[in-house]
Amino acid sequence: MTFQEQILEGIPSVLPNPKPYENEINHAPKRKEILSEEEKKLALKNALRYFEPEHHATLIPEFKAELETYGRIYMYRLRPDYRMYARPISEYPGKSEQAKAIMLMIQNNLDYAVAQHPHELITYGGNGAVFQNWAQYRLTMKYLAEMTEEQTLAMYSGHPMGLFPSHKEAPRVVVTNGMVIPNYSKPDDWEKMNALGVSQYGQMTAGSYMYIGPQGIVHGTTITVLNGFRKIKKAPKGGLFVTSGLGGMSGAQPKAGNIAGCVTVCAEVNPKITHIRHSQGWINEIVEDITLLVARVRKALENQEVVSIAYLGNVVDVWERFDQENLHIDLGSDQTSLHNPWAGGYYPTGFSFEESNEMMANNPDKFKEEVQKTLRRHAAAINKHTAKGTYFFDYGNAFLLEASRAGADIMAENHIDFKYPSYVQDIMGPMCFDYGFGPFRWVCASGNPEDLAKTDKIACDVLEEMMKNSPEEIQQQMADNIQWIKGAQENKLVVGSQARILYADAEGRIKIAEAFNQAIARGEIGYVILGRDHHDVSGTDSPYRETSNIYDGSRFTADMAIQNVIGDSFRGATWVSIHNGGGVGWGEVINGGFGMVLDGSKEASRRLESMLFWDVNNGISRRSWARNEGAIFAIKRAMETQPLLKITIPNIVDDSLL
Repeated sequence: MTFQEQILEGIPSVLPNPKPYENEINHAPKRKEILSEEEKKLALKNALRYFEPEHHATLIPEFKAELETYGRIYMYRLRPDYRMYARPISEYPGKSEQAKAIMLMIQNNLDYAVAQHPHELITYGGNGAVFQNWAQYRLTMKYLAEMTEEQTLAMYSGHPMGLFPSHKEAPRVVVTNGMVIPNYSKPDDWEKMNALGVSQYGQMTAGSYMYIGPQGIVHGTTITVLNGFRKIKKAPKGGLFVTSGLGGMSGAQPKAGNIAGCVTVCAEVNPKITHIRHSQGWINEIVEDITLLVARVRKALENQEVVSIAYLGNVVDVWERFDQENLHIDLGSDQTSLHNPWAGGYYPTGFSFEESNEMMANNPDKFKEEVQKTLRRHAAAINKHTAKGTYFFDYGNAFLLEASRAGADIMAENHIDFKYPSYVQDIMGPMCFDYGFGPFRWVCASGNPEDLAKTDKIACDVLEEMMKNSPEEIQQQMADNIQWIKGAQENKLVVGSQARILYADAEGRIKIAEAFNQAIARGEIGYVILGRDHHDVSGTDSPYRETSNIYDGSRFTADMAIQNVIGDSFRGATWVSIHNGGGVGWGEVINGGFGMVLDGSKEASRRLESMLFWDVNNGISRRSWARNEGAIFAIKRAMETQPLLKITIPNIVDDSLL
């Protein structure tokens, strides 16, 4: 069968042969056993819903074995035989170009070069899933291939509920992930619902089909590192940045350190992912001996090298040893998946990677105890460095939150706040999000690198023209992004689809998107798919990350994220998504995203202007109402450019009266 025929087949009427388990692939760890015997039967019944009754006798023992061996039913047998990658849009079967673009993005999320655990349909973060099983993937791709522009596909946590009649202006796909009743958002609730096959953790851009590989976070991390050094009034050259994690998102850190121009040490316990990142060029060197690491870092600092070094081992050992050696760390952070601390997101010190995985699956109580013991040591070592002048920030991965729950010495004197700020609270919020700057991204649907080079130039030209008249308050943001886009090609950031990211405000996003749409209309480039990270101005309500610099008491509310996705839906988005979870943990955040296909039409121009304006200014208005100074400036400026925009501006109380 051709690729197109396999897509249109959906769930095959004749079962394919079982697939061998490929040990060379980076697989998800075994999930802990959490279902009762009756619940295991329910999980099997739920999985078998996708198959005709004649196949049930064959599949029951197979799915039972998967559930017992891996803690989930992935339906490995149904994994397609074709290579998984983002093909040019013209190669997908279908009646809707918008639907074909979504198929392209789904396959990009599952590309072996992009996905963290591709056979388990997990893109990044240890549990950020595109689908729960391969039947869902096959059925979704079939629906998209059959869809017309008078239909909308409803996606319930990876399950394609079906095609519903709608209209051309409606989103082609509406995605929800993990949207459970609030009282059922504890980690074990997720474990149980995911094992039953009724809910999934979509992370941010995994379950919304908008992940573009580590490049997506390289840019944000580069800006964070640059601004971190600005904060301590030191040039990156000759400076040391220490962190950990080389997974799908965290793997971007060493590359960002190189672009910023410092020495980066990034610890990782998983040998497989460490060597993958090295082979991809995201890190320069791997060191496995802590003594050799100390010597190598001293030399790099003395010579003011720009180098990234992966330490294959536990980051706690790095913090403790560097303290003993009096090796000064300028910037420190952590980007392990601590939103998922008991299922592979963070590993205890004193155990091998294999021993930890075995303990995680077979002795989860002991694993939790060791993780919390390690978190206490981790925090204690960081405290010793910050006492010597290190600037440490929480990277929004729930490090401080989980450390506090472990009883670590991480609380401020008021016993309410943490000792250290979130990077959004201290850097990205006041410097970028309040002014409307966030992670705008695009993918060239042709798959042609020449199209990407042309869009890079278009974006750069737009930004340089805008910068001539931009106010002083946003000159630095503009300059950083022009520098970024000019170096994008030489830094070889593409992994998977021909994609790019930069930070832009509403004006910049609209002008760049319109310039793309005009270039498509002239036949200079193929279709372009717009999107963004959920980690943005408006898309995410996350009290310890995206909205950590909201101080009016509303940071635990999620009105903004819900309003954002509703507004995007009727202003022209091609697909929209809303998730419980994301980078800080199940039950800790609500986040939404979108995708938009540009086809060169007047309709696309109208949609992009309407939707992108709302998508940014919704968040600025909320930040303005929280009395954030930069956001008040930005929303007043937006009202000057758009007479129909009328936002309630807060009155400021004189503190002396209070």
